Amino acid sequence: MGDAPGLAESEGNASDLADRAATLWPSAAIPGALHIVSTPIGNLGDISLRALAVLKEAAVICCEDTRHARTLLSRYGIGTPTIAVHEHNEASVIPRLVARLKAGDALALISDAGTPLVSDPGARLAEAAATAGLRVVPIPGASAVLAALVASGMVPHPFTMLGFPARKGKEREEQLALAARLPHAVVLYESPNRLVDTLRDLAAIAGTTRPVAVARELTKKFEHTERGTLAELIEWAKTEPKGEMVFVLSGAIKSSKDVSTLVADVLKLEDSGLRMKDAVAEIAELNGVSKSVLYQLSLDAKK
Repeated sequence: MGDAPGLAESEGNASDLADRAATLWPSAAIPGALHIVSTPIGNLGDISLRALAVLKEAAVICCEDTRHARTLLSRYGIGTPTIAVHEHNEASVIPRLVARLKAGDALALISDAGTPLVSDPGARLAEAAATAGLRVVPIPGASAVLAALVASGMVPHPFTMLGFPARKGKEREEQLALAARLPHAVVLYESPNRLVDTLRDLAAIAGTTRPVAVARELTKKFEHTERGTLAELIEWAKTEPKGEMVFVLSGAIKSSKDVSTLVADVLKLEDSGLRMKDAVAEIAELNGVSKSVLYQLSLDAKK
């Protein structure tokens, strides 16, 4: 279905937009199905019409925090009942919710922001529904992971999402070591007060010159993406930037040659008439390095 005219979210029409969305997409909420509904990560305009229709029609909305959810639901005039589903009560509420699904109720699951289950509660509910043979329906939308990736300026695929690193101990060491050795982009979450420590720990493993991008306040008024080396962003992070943080670490390059030599080899092949993509593929294969990382470094060198 194409875009419907006149449905842009604004102060004047946001409160009735869910009603209008439900008219365009009648029966958007499927009986007996659990709908995993993506919600905005900051800007309340970043929600799909299908998501609004599902939230309007669902028998109940399962929330990470019902008080937080009310801000979004009130903005769009959605009065659907809500129930809290989080790590502290999942064991007790999930059997009741699965029973409701089996009885034919359409349920929606949202997190505080973005796509549920990604470093958020709800995975146990989705697993229980799937195990019971019930439908689990994704309603795509905003994702902090993808937003940070495309804003990072790095080649965004392939990538690995590691979420919040453990705060201490062997688990943290193993997570950061994995992030440092992967040959492609790695996405991590971190709180502002722990950002410097995590960047320092990564620099100790990956080296201070590894490129990194930190995105903060994504989709909000003060959205900002800071790019540079780990050493540079450690200094930047000392200024105590506020807001939610997502950072993207570039992949590792492993070769007997240093990075500048590899890039020079690529540019020489390009000067000889080869497309950069083909030159990168040849040099990467000869030296056993990541094509995506070498391609990005070669592009940067040309600038």
